[in-house]
Amino acid sequence: MQGGGGSRGGGGCGRSGGSRRAVAFAAPAASAATVSAAAASVTARRVGAVGRCAWTAGAAWSARPLPVPQSRWGRRSAAAPATVAAGGSSGNRPAWLAASAAGAAPPTSSSPPPPPAGSASLASTATTPSGKRMTSAAIREAFLSYYESRHAHVRVASAPLIPDDPTLLLTIAGMVPFKRIFLGEQPPPAVPRVASAQKCIRTNDIENVGVTSRHQTFFEMLGNFSFGDYFKADAIPWAWTLLTEVYGIPPERLAVSVFTDDDEAYRLWSEVVGVPVTRIQRLGEADNFWASGPTGPCGPCSEIYYDFDPSSTAPVDVTDDDRFIEIYNLVFMQHSRDAAGNLSDLASKNIDTGLGLERLARVLQGVDSNFETDALAPILSAAAGAAGLPRDLRGVTPAQSVSLKVVGDHARAVLHLAIDGVGASNVGRGYVLRRLLRRMVRHGRLLGVDGPFVTDVLRVAADLAVEAGYTSVGDRLEGVLTELAAEERRFLTTLSRGEDRLAETLAAAAAAAPAGGGVVSGADAFELYDTYGFPVELTAEAAADAGLTLDTKGFEAAMEAQRARARAARPDAADVVHADDAAAVRAWAAAAGPTRFDGYDSLVTAEATVLATLVERSGAGVGGAKQLAFNEPASEGETVKVILDVTPFYAVGGGQVADGGTLTAGPAGADATASIRVTAVTREPSSGAYIHTGVLTTGRLAVGDTVTAAVTPVARRRAAAHHSATHLLAAALRETLPDGSTITQAGSAVDADRLRFDITYPRALTPAEVAAVEARVNSWVAAALPADVTTTSLDAAVAAGAIALAGEKYADPSAVRVVAFGDASVELCGGTHVANSADIGPFKITAETGIAAGVRRLEAVAGTAVLPLLSARDATVRSLTATLACGADDLPTRVAALAEDARACAKEADRLRAELTAARAAALLPTASAVGGNGDTGAAGATVLVGRVDDGGAEALKAAAESLRGSLGDRSVVVLGGSTPDGKVSLVVAVGQGVVAAKSGKGGGVHAGKLVAEVAKLTGGGGGGRPALAQAGGRDVSQLDTALRRARELVEATFA
Repeated sequence: MQGGGGSRGGGGCGRSGGSRRAVAFAAPAASAATVSAAAASVTARRVGAVGRCAWTAGAAWSARPLPVPQSRWGRRSAAAPATVAAGGSSGNRPAWLAASAAGAAPPTSSSPPPPPAGSASLASTATTPSGKRMTSAAIREAFLSYYESRHAHVRVASAPLIPDDPTLLLTIAGMVPFKRIFLGEQPPPAVPRVASAQKCIRTNDIENVGVTSRHQTFFEMLGNFSFGDYFKADAIPWAWTLLTEVYGIPPERLAVSVFTDDDEAYRLWSEVVGVPVTRIQRLGEADNFWASGPTGPCGPCSEIYYDFDPSSTAPVDVTDDDRFIEIYNLVFMQHSRDAAGNLSDLASKNIDTGLGLERLARVLQGVDSNFETDALAPILSAAAGAAGLPRDLRGVTPAQSVSLKVVGDHARAVLHLAIDGVGASNVGRGYVLRRLLRRMVRHGRLLGVDGPFVTDVLRVAADLAVEAGYTSVGDRLEGVLTELAAEERRFLTTLSRGEDRLAETLAAAAAAAPAGGGVVSGADAFELYDTYGFPVELTAEAAADAGLTLDTKGFEAAMEAQRARARAARPDAADVVHADDAAAVRAWAAAAGPTRFDGYDSLVTAEATVLATLVERSGAGVGGAKQLAFNEPASEGETVKVILDVTPFYAVGGGQVADGGTLTAGPAGADATASIRVTAVTREPSSGAYIHTGVLTTGRLAVGDTVTAAVTPVARRRAAAHHSATHLLAAALRETLPDGSTITQAGSAVDADRLRFDITYPRALTPAEVAAVEARVNSWVAAALPADVTTTSLDAAVAAGAIALAGEKYADPSAVRVVAFGDASVELCGGTHVANSADIGPFKITAETGIAAGVRRLEAVAGTAVLPLLSARDATVRSLTATLACGADDLPTRVAALAEDARACAKEADRLRAELTAARAAALLPTASAVGGNGDTGAAGATVLVGRVDDGGAEALKAAAESLRGSLGDRSVVVLGGSTPDGKVSLVVAVGQGVVAAKSGKGGGVHAGKLVAEVAKLTGGGGGGRPALAQAGGRDVSQLDTALRRARELVEATFA
């Protein structure tokens, strides 16, 4: 079922098991609460080989490295051809695509520029064994043009993912925009037949994304719809012609299913279309009947399947996912069901169809999975690049392959949700987006990506979306990426806090149940959520990955207990603090009066008078409370606040750190009568008093004393250099970046060791842009621009071009301080600065990151603060040159060569390991034995081989099991287990078609997925898969032999 209901294979096609009841019509079920509950409930995963989705052998195209996008949104060459808009006219197709659709050869070297990445390599429509080789764009356009030009359909654009329907959370099928028409709540359009390419999202099978070759959350559904116009007699032959003539799929590659008693559809397929009856299969209500709900419109459906092995002599069974994949579904809305379950014919019969774009692309492009098509492969390539992995997925591990596919799929879902106006939150659609993004980040971490990476991957997805005609993606991209980057950063912080604790929790749960079936307690899950901020749905997924389950009821109980504690925690009168210490301090400062600051001109004030002191003495008050001693003498060892009449100390403000230094009474040095080490300086705004805080290290200090106030000169000079560098950095950003004039300051911090500058900007700076900004600052440093400091009115300063912070309040607008470095920078600023830009010294940007939606942060060092950075990097270079026995200039080449050698060695090791595993497995053939069978009754038995092959790895073990199954024949069961190079357990079960159980596991025979899941528990692991082939993993190698013996017992019992 595609157009209206569940998904066997995900990504908009197939069945999910259970009735053909469209989620699109299940009104209250799509509530935020339901989504949250579903997100926290992660089912057991299907692992192992699925159909023909291995990354190893395959079509020539899939064997090449994944295509790398040639452009980024906003950076495309003006000469690059336009692409076909989804739902748009075919008249704007570029020459290369128009020629491709007509069957012409792909462009030559003298042709116009190649099409955008992800489509150029597939532009030709040369016929292959699976059909015409077409890009995703060409497939989409061919579908829409076919129904538009040959069958008078109106082409309609994709609706947003947020449906115009309060009963639906998201657009989950191509028919969603037409739901009210189908229900009779809205009249049909003037032309009652339409065709569309609809973007859709489904997350009901999210745990299978990446595990199978076909499951996706985001997909495009191509559909043709009739509202009381044509019906089966037209829809069936039109669909067949589309697949066999337009797409060129050989008829012998197709099979169809019909509802059990839909004789009309059966006759149309067999007599009108001419499909052999051996390739038509009748299926029951669970598979081939669609319903909008318990009552209302319903009807049979007919599905068209692609056959990966048409030469097979086995009877056609379209439920065999190893051999067949559904590509086109036709729903015939012809009945209405009443409350008693009775069916009556509708007066107006409708057609609702769905063809999964990515699935058909997989077939026509001759690749092994949806993820290798031009619609997804470039995104996976970007994710692989971010993780430092080979872009050819044959070079990654199975686990890495799963994670790359999850990232690739979720990138499209996240992008389109955000573009359509969904923001990350904890409810409803926002929760769906947040969960998808968090899964991207988590799988990025599993791939080895330590920091933010989602933005780069989303840019590739955005390129592909724009090329597909979703122009709104380009219009809103930068703002959306800013918001998503902020969400990613927040979750990275959560992950770093919770991952170690999660690992401990999983290990403890596994150890508590060595025989398998371990449970992560609700209390532990709540601790991860409450203390570490770790989302419960990711705890559930991680538990499932480890073969464990989560006690969701216990988690909910812990959550409710927390809510009860919060309700009970109401402060009473005894908890309220009535004393207003802050007000008392303000009054004390006001009584002292203002402090004159002379730190611009001097770092030492020889004669400053102590106007006021404040000593906070702990436990001196009633009942042991603190006591504020206003204007009392301070003794040695006490922390004291001091107000002077004049000071050289800069008080913290304007992003600059306060000065440090000393207050000394009497002679300097050992003869001082009092000495205070100043650690903080603040300015009390209302009074203008400077409050110096420090510890009295020597003597006694009282109001009226005269002190020498001395600022630490090195720290001041370095802070001044960083402050002046910040001004030049701001100017360089405005001058260098695109739209730099729109940049505003969002915060800053300046101290002796570094500077930090925050700006409003919608995207990350590129490395080239960072380098350009850095170079511009250094050019102004080298120009030795003198600092020109003047005082004028605020209006005059702004009129003269000075930069003033938006919303900044100035105590005296008639006298503001303006700091200028030539024509490079003119800003209002009260901070301390160098006298000449040359005094800043060398300037180096050390980091550029995003800290919030639309806010970027740059960190840098200048002057002598650069030296520690240079020393650290020099030490790194020296260490590497010594280790690699080469010069510094040769390091990049040497490291690259070593990395390539390491990759080559790893591949060679994998190859040799696979060969060794195959050889060891072949040696097990003589150990195969016959079980079951009865010569008297004619009951057939099976050939069973159970063996152990260590150090091979999961993929090698799987290949060996498949090879042994082929050698032993259709009535064979092969169970192999072994320890992996990393000390874990790998198990695989391969079952011949003659003894394989039904997909449900009922009716006799061996179900590989159920068998491997059962025995894996004995090794502290889990797994599963399809009836004919399945894999599992475990942690306890010591229990492997026990697990293998148990596997033999179970198989023998089956045939006893």
